[in-house]
Amino acid sequence: MKSHSSQSNDQNQSDDESAKASNAVRERHEKRSVMQASRLSARLIYAVIRHDGDEELNRPLISLVWSGLAAGILISLSVIAQASLHARLPDEDWRILVESLGYSAGFMVVIFGRMQLFTENTITTVLPVVADRSLTCLLKMLRLWAIVLASNVLGCAIASGFLSIPHVIPDEMTDSLLAVARHATDGDMGQNFYRAMPAGIIIAAVVWIMPAAQGSSFLVILAMTWLLAASGSAHVIAGSVEAGLLVWAGQMSLAEAFSRFFLPVLAGNVAGGTAVFTLLTWGQVKNEVTGEQDEAETASDR
Repeated sequence: MKSHSSQSNDQNQSDDESAKASNAVRERHEKRSVMQASRLSARLIYAVIRHDGDEELNRPLISLVWSGLAAGILISLSVIAQASLHARLPDEDWRILVESLGYSAGFMVVIFGRMQLFTENTITTVLPVVADRSLTCLLKMLRLWAIVLASNVLGCAIASGFLSIPHVIPDEMTDSLLAVARHATDGDMGQNFYRAMPAGIIIAAVVWIMPAAQGSSFLVILAMTWLLAASGSAHVIAGSVEAGLLVWAGQMSLAEAFSRFFLPVLAGNVAGGTAVFTLLTWGQVKNEVTGEQDEAETASDR
């Protein structure tokens, strides 16, 4: 039979263990609360986008084609929504600020639907290439770019052709649709290149912000794509729908659409999204990422 002193020690030990367990549970809850309240670090955002990029680079060809085709078709919703607002707003200086809200419609569908949009890949699939610096990864990226761009443009051609069929949209909206298209494709080669660079940066910024946006994703896309349209920046995929409308209407030749608009805007989007935004974001996480890789290699060698 245990003595009274022994029983008291056992009780104290049990109380200590209960207190430790309670403290451990409380610490876990506090840690979880801190993690939920804290913003994602640049390194964690990079890790999320890098993971997505690795997955995209290894997707089957047929999946990329259908996803890119769907994105090219559905991005036309941006043009339709903007033209709808344009048709119903008075001809005032502020009209462009309101009608630009419609430009977000197609981007919402494409981004939330996880469809392949070429300008998103100027950051998503570039980060793995910058990190790995391997020829194999570079070739995978170029393969994906070519497939997605071709699929997007084909989808844009289908969408703009369909919208050009009489009575598909109300007759009173046709003029607004073409007016929006002319505004978006206006400018010579040099002008289109330079005004495409901010669009590349904006879309790359959307991709970078989304992992940390959580419940604010809708507002992020709305604000950033509104800025793209309101600032007069040029987007190669949405702009291909607008250029296609003018080609189908006979107001722009195919050669002009390709040389004056498509090529310079494509180059500007890539320069803005990759050469500017992606390399800048890589610069802020490079030392942390390479440091982790070096530590992992050292640990594996032991």
